[in-house]
Amino acid sequence: MAELGLNEHHQNEVINYMRFARSKRSLRLKTVDSCFQDLKESRLVEETFTIDEVSEVLNELQAVVHSEVESELINTAYTNVLLLQQLFSQAEKWYLKLQTDISELENRELLDQVAEFEKAEFTSSNKKPIIEVIKPKLAPLNESGTAELLNKEILRLQEENEKLKSRLKTIEIQATSALDEKSKLEKALRDLQLDQGDPKDSVQAQDLSHLENTVAALKSEFQKTLNDKTQNQKSLEENLATAKHDLLRVQDQLSMAEKMVYIRCPAPPFALPACLSSGLPKRN
Repeated sequence: MAELGLNEHHQNEVINYMRFARSKRSLRLKTVDSCFQDLKESRLVEETFTIDEVSEVLNELQAVVHSEVESELINTAYTNVLLLQQLFSQAEKWYLKLQTDISELENRELLDQVAEFEKAEFTSSNKKPIIEVIKPKLAPLNESGTAELLNKEILRLQEENEKLKSRLKTIEIQATSALDEKSKLEKALRDLQLDQGDPKDSVQAQDLSHLENTVAALKSEFQKTLNDKTQNQKSLEENLATAKHDLLRVQDQLSMAEKMVYIRCPAPPFALPACLSSGLPKRN
């Protein structure tokens, strides 16, 4: 059996789209067939036709078929755009940037692979029976779900990271300014070394010592802030990774529960992780 290299969930989504496309294609072909049938019943009522009459009939048929085919091609293009919009919208919620390779859409080998996949899935001998079951919709992971909580956490981490960067930049400016001032004072002190008896020497020495202490304190604060930022960022990344793993586990459990509902079997209860259960809406 042909495969597309996708997991079971995505392959089922592809099959659903192919089923939709087949139904639209079948409907449009029936419309084209009806155009020819209407022509036969309405115009081909005489035994003989002149060249002009045949040309007129063919032109009318061409106009009708052209309109039907053009309409279907436009509708197919718009449908594909809506499908891409759904995929890109879901990806943007997770800050992903999907890419497409338009050149691969005309790859004959890949097109043949899709044709084999469709043939294997929809031939009468291999076609799986469709069970008409009303699929219950689980509560979406939207504004009140774990997906929105993770999005908010990502935004919070980004804001905190920007604040830390701004603080580090301020400390770097202060440290640079203090070093420049120290260099100026050292130069002034060297200029005054010839006047050993001048009382200003002790004042300059005290100022220099005070400045050196200030620079040392700024360096210490800068290093402490840098260490705190590194540790804090590492902790936040670990918490975010844990939250994402919990979300994937919950989604997998929801998917299993939904499949159990489809076959009308009671789904085993499952417990949400403590870090995510607070964000989910309570069931009455």
